Amino acid sequence: MPTDFHDIDPNRLAAILYRAQDDVDSLLASFAEALVRSGERIGGIVQRNVKDGTGCQVGMQAIDLMSGREISICQPLGSGAMACKLDAAGLAEAAVAVTRAIAADVDLVVINKFSKQEAAGEGLRDELADAIAAGIPVLTAVPEKCLDAWNDFTGGIGTSLLCERSAIEGWWHDLSSRMKRARAARGHAGAATALLADHHVG
Repeated sequence: MPTDFHDIDPNRLAAILYRAQDDVDSLLASFAEALVRSGERIGGIVQRNVKDGTGCQVGMQAIDLMSGREISICQPLGSGAMACKLDAAGLAEAAVAVTRAIAADVDLVVINKFSKQEAAGEGLRDELADAIAAGIPVLTAVPEKCLDAWNDFTGGIGTSLLCERSAIEGWWHDLSSRMKRARAARGHAGAATALLADHHVG
C-alpha cells in the first residue's frame, strides 16, 4: 500500500536517478562521508562494494554513517560466482542503523537505494517511509527501472537529481541553508518571547 506523504515538504526528499552503468554507490558514499567529516549531523547507510583483485564484486557492506560501523549485507554464492545473495541479518542491522538515525533527529538521513527489493515491499522500504514521514530530509538513489515504483511509493513528491556530485551538493546546500535560517528565526523568536516575558514580570 502507498504511504500518504501529502503533508511532507517535497524539497526534503531527493532521489538520485541512475542507470545500470552509473557507480551511484561510490557517489553517494563519497558525498555522505564528506558531510560526516565536515561535522554535519548525518545518519543512515551507504553501500560499499567489495571487489577482488580482478575487479569482480565479491561482497557488499552497508556503512552506518553515525558510527562508521561496517555491516556485511551479502552472502557469497561460492567460488567463481559473480554476485552475492542479500543477507537478512545484515539488512536487519542496516534497518536498525536507519531507525537510530531517525530517533536521533539527524539533519539528513541517507538510505543507499530504493531498488527492486524496496519496490517489492521489502528491504529498507519501511525505514525509508518512517524517515520521510518524520519530516527529516531524506536522500536515496533510484534506478530508472524502479522509477514507477518509486513514484507510487512517494505519491510523486520529491526532487529528482542527476547522478552527479554537483547536483547532489546543490540540492543539499539549498535545503540545509533554508533549514539553518529557519532554526535561527525560531531562536530569535524564542529569545524575543522570553525577553517580553521577563519585562512583563519586572
